[in-house]
Amino acid sequence: MDFLNSLEIDLVHDVHEALQCNFLDFVMPIITTLTNAGILWVGLALVFLFSRRTRRMGVTMGIALILGLVVGNIVLKPLVGRIRPYDFDPTITLIIPPEIEFSFPSGHSLAAFEGAVSIFLYRRRWGIPALVLAALTAFSRVYLQVHYPTDVICGSLLGAAFAVLAFSMVKGMKWEKLG
Repeated sequence: MDFLNSLEIDLVHDVHEALQCNFLDFVMPIITTLTNAGILWVGLALVFLFSRRTRRMGVTMGIALILGLVVGNIVLKPLVGRIRPYDFDPTITLIIPPEIEFSFPSGHSLAAFEGAVSIFLYRRRWGIPALVLAALTAFSRVYLQVHYPTDVICGSLLGAAFAVLAFSMVKGMKWEKLG
């Protein structure tokens, strides 16, 4: 894993050095905080459950988020045990508090793409801004130097896959009592 970390640490530095500015130093922590612990996406899923018109979308998001929590955070993070970029390279100065969990996969990216893709599968007009927010969330994690690029790429792909899987599961459910 050290070999992969050493390959990617240069990308982490390059992204941060090329784009670092006061505006992004202000905006990226806000975006990443907005999506901490998937709370924004969990909240949206709960809101969607209250309306018959969006209930399936809420159920899909909920299932996808649970899959991501179990597979990404409970299984993969400890199994892979990848250290964070700032632990690999102590010269990195963070502008947000350090994370407690391992780095792979990015839980922020995972939850963001589970939520955004779930929305997109039901409502394209709502899904496009959700996907933009998901992409910004994933990017913020590399910009803030708390994840390697492969962490966010794999988290994003897993999140999208879990959303599609959840969508397929919900599509096959009987909805007489759920609405």
